[in-house]
Amino acid sequence: MADKSKKPVQLNIKNRRASFEYILLLELSAGIQLTGTEIKSIRAGKANITDAYCVFVKEELFVRNLHIDEYEQGNRFNHEPKRDRRLLLHRQELNKLRSKLKDQGLTIVPLQMYISESGYAKLDIALAKGKKLYDKRESLKERDVKRNMARREE
Repeated sequence: MADKSKKPVQLNIKNRRASFEYILLLELSAGIQLTGTEIKSIRAGKANITDAYCVFVKEELFVRNLHIDEYEQGNRFNHEPKRDRRLLLHRQELNKLRSKLKDQGLTIVPLQMYISESGYAKLDIALAKGKKLYDKRESLKERDVKRNMARREE
């Protein structure tokens, strides 16, 4: 009998700039269609979602510029590091995103990549609107105020 009490290592790759650059309007969790060497690289923590964004191609949603390093033991079966990867969402969610994307200035950005309890790679995405320069300054001020309040409480 195999011992199933062993918990897998929780992977959590975040896009820290997303909340600074964008106002997040609607958040969803999507699966990613990957190859074997890609999931092995992700489990090793060799992925970067900072420059990634999502785009509709025909009826499907793809993530672009999601960088997943090549797997070291992958030899000739290795993947291309920055290829487009299909996101797996329900048709209702895709229709909702497509209808809201028609508004000017909205985009879909990835927020976080993680491995679910069932072992699948998931990507949290958000419908977002770009912040103006004064909004970014306001975010910096709020962060500084929170940091100073936390220091005073200690």
